Parts: sequence; structure tokens; C-alpha cells
Amino acid sequence: MRHLLSTADLSRDEIASLLNVAEEMHEVQRRPIKKIPALRGRTIVNIFFEDSTRTRSSFEIAGKWMSADTINVSAKGSSVSKGESLRDTMMTLDAMGVDCFVIRHNSSGAVAQAAGWVRAHVVNAGDGQHEHPTQALLDAYTMRRHFREAKLADTFRGKRIAIVGDLLHSRVVRSNVLLQRTLGGQITLVAPPTLMPTGVEQWGVRATHDFDSVLEEADVVMMLRVQRERMSGGFFPTAREYAAEYGLTAQRLARLKPSVAILHPGPMNRGVEISSEAADAASSRVLDQVSAGVAVRMSVLYHLLGGEGEAR
Repeated sequence: MRHLLSTADLSRDEIASLLNVAEEMHEVQRRPIKKIPALRGRTIVNIFFEDSTRTRSSFEIAGKWMSADTINVSAKGSSVSKGESLRDTMMTLDAMGVDCFVIRHNSSGAVAQAAGWVRAHVVNAGDGQHEHPTQALLDAYTMRRHFREAKLADTFRGKRIAIVGDLLHSRVVRSNVLLQRTLGGQITLVAPPTLMPTGVEQWGVRATHDFDSVLEEADVVMMLRVQRERMSGGFFPTAREYAAEYGLTAQRLARLKPSVAILHPGPMNRGVEISSEAADAASSRVLDQVSAGVAVRMSVLYHLLGGEGEAR
């Protein structure tokens, strides 16, 4: 792997390798001393042009636990806020001898463009409404562990995955659709007409506006946040009406399979797309996703920078 820009770039074997090494890295998380020398001497710069808590923190922890020198750069207070172009910023940092950039940007395609300007490896930590590949990988990792625990076949092929909510503004949904296209999961997209992406019929997935019609069949239900900060108009009347039609309420929770996995990439709007009963249910894997985020990002960084030898 040279970069990780899109889940579409990953083969089935590469995905398997990433998830398998993440299993090893998850064991590191359980140790009293969480430190391995895998990336000693490497320098990673996390440069975020958008606010983030989970992604930025998990990449920082991942790098530090593997002994890399990890530096955080925020657009606020940097040369970008003084008018410097993205190209000049990236080339300036690259000239310092950085080994890897982890980039989040509010413009779709900006991270792929930046990868063409620098010598270092680049990881897409989310670009606009386009993609968020490490989120899709940690979702897949969480699903795989759940399938094992639920004594379901340890494969994605044929698993029914419902992704529900604000699909129009979501980069998570695009990365998951592309990843599951390779893994064989059967995705159903659920959203009101105003939040369903244009051209979704070309994505090779089922799409519906009726959440209730997919409840009993789903092996995984992934609820997506209503991204008000990306909305420029009224996409639905009120939060209460949205919750009634597209929220994972206590009533809908009761209709799900006992073996279902409930996912949410966070942060959650409780009482809007997901009720507290669903968020805190025994079948909720939301905190497992957070834990998986560190392990998967350790695996991604190791694949890009670790070279030959054992991960541990």
C-alpha cells in the first residue's frame, strides 16, 4: 500500500490483511503497557482542517502506541488560516521529512490531491462528503467480531446491512458501500427522499424510504447522524418527525433480530436518529467501534510504514 485514500482501492486480500493485523493490535490495547516498537523512528503528522475527536484521537494514540513520533496540526492557528494554500502547506511539511500524513479536509477530493504533492504516505481521515476509509474498515472489523460472537458465519457474504439516516451528507456510507462491494455484504440504504444521494441506483445497493420494511431481516443496522452543520436548507420538518420515521426507537429495537449488531459512527444525536434504549442496548456495538478504531488505525499505519517483520 502506498496510500489509503479510498476503500475502492483495496483488494479482498488487502482488507483481510488489515483486519487480521488489527486483531493483533487489539491485543496490544489490552496490555498494561501499550507500547510496541513497530514504527520507532517514523514521523506521522495528523493535519485536520475539520474538527474531530474520535478520528484524530485514535490516530494519535495509534501512532504513539507503535512508538512513532506523532504531531498534530490544526488548520486553526496554522499558516492555512493566514491564507497559505493547501499545496504549499503540504509541500512545506513534506520537506521536513515526514513519513506519513493523516489528513481530514472539508473538500471532497482534497486528500487525494494532496497525495499527489508529497513524498510521504497519505491516509484519508475524511474528505468532505466523499469518503472515510478507516471508518469503514473499523465498521467491518466490528461486524466481523460480532458475527463470531453471535455464532454467525465469519464472512460478510450474504450479510444484510442496513445503513439508515443522513446518507446525502455522509462520507461513511460511501466508504462502507465500496468496502462491502468487495466483501460481499448486501447493503440496503434507508433515508427520506431529501437525504438519499442522487444516482444511488447506480451504487449496486437496494434503496428504500421505508425503515420498518428492513427491520426483521437486518444482520447489522448502522445509524448515521443527522449532519445539520452540512445542511443548507430544511431537509425534514422537525427532529421529532424525523425520529418517528427514521429513528431507531425502542419500538423498532424490539423488532430486530436477537443477533443483530447496532452500529453508529458517532457522535450520536440521542432522541433523533437513535434512542437511548438502542444506543445502550446489549446489541449495541458503538463502544466496540471506538475501541476498534485504534486497532484498525494501528494496522493501517503499520501496513504503510512498518515494513517487513512481525507487527509485534
